[in-house]
Amino acid sequence: MFLVSQLSSIISKYISYLPAGLAAAIASIGIEDFKYASIWKDEFVGTLLMIFFTFSPGKWVGVDNEYFAWVCHAIGVVAADKIGGGQHVNPTVSVTMYSLGKCNFSEMYVRICGAMAGGLVAFPLFLKFSDSLSLNALGGPAFDAETSSDEDFDMAFLSEFLAAFILLIAIYFLNWEVNFGAQHYWIKQTLTAVVIRYLIVVFPAAGPAINPMLGTAWAVFDSGAASLPTDTAHYVIYWVASILGGIASAIVYVIYAGGTVFGKSIALGPIKSTAETSSSKKKKKK
Repeated sequence: MFLVSQLSSIISKYISYLPAGLAAAIASIGIEDFKYASIWKDEFVGTLLMIFFTFSPGKWVGVDNEYFAWVCHAIGVVAADKIGGGQHVNPTVSVTMYSLGKCNFSEMYVRICGAMAGGLVAFPLFLKFSDSLSLNALGGPAFDAETSSDEDFDMAFLSEFLAAFILLIAIYFLNWEVNFGAQHYWIKQTLTAVVIRYLIVVFPAAGPAINPMLGTAWAVFDSGAASLPTDTAHYVIYWVASILGGIASAIVYVIYAGGTVFGKSIALGPIKSTAETSSSKKKKKK
């Protein structure tokens, strides 16, 4: 009993240093006999890079020049993606890709957990970094349900929904529908960075996060890493609204290009194949 008591005391002492939810996120590495362990690692590292490169503009660089901070943010988006290997680093993207059949449920879940683990570690880690160099502390997306009106809540929900919808539409178009030739990666990723900056400016009501992981990881850090958010509004705005926006974008894309959403066909479309068939017939007539 003494050993059990001592072990319990040691665990209780050190477990408090772990951000809430981190242990559960790490445990997902073992799903299906560690089949997706490398994907988890890539999402974890990719998230650390994404937060480092895209949250530092305006805080560590470009502090006194908003336009320079925007340029640094764009460079950060490209750099994080290139160095990190193009991971999802966003639960909404992972759920949407699952809905389109681009990954299975287990992979989706592991990607979400890897990203969450990265976010939960990133904010306290980079606080240590900024403190050691006397830099400004990073900020994060937040929505205060206690001081907000119903109108504020509706606006925050709509902002996260629309931002996620537009971001995913841009991802489909830039990655699957256009080809910029030899410089395709650099052009499409730069345009993605422009879209993200545009969304940050146009939809500020809830931060914005445009990423459920960022909303929750910041909330945990901002609370002292003691617990996950307890207010329902947090999850409705940062998770439900964002994921619904992603799924809505998937439906629109399937209507345009064909395919399925969660394994189900859409009665409308595909517009793309109809247009291509019509174009092909016109060329034959000529």
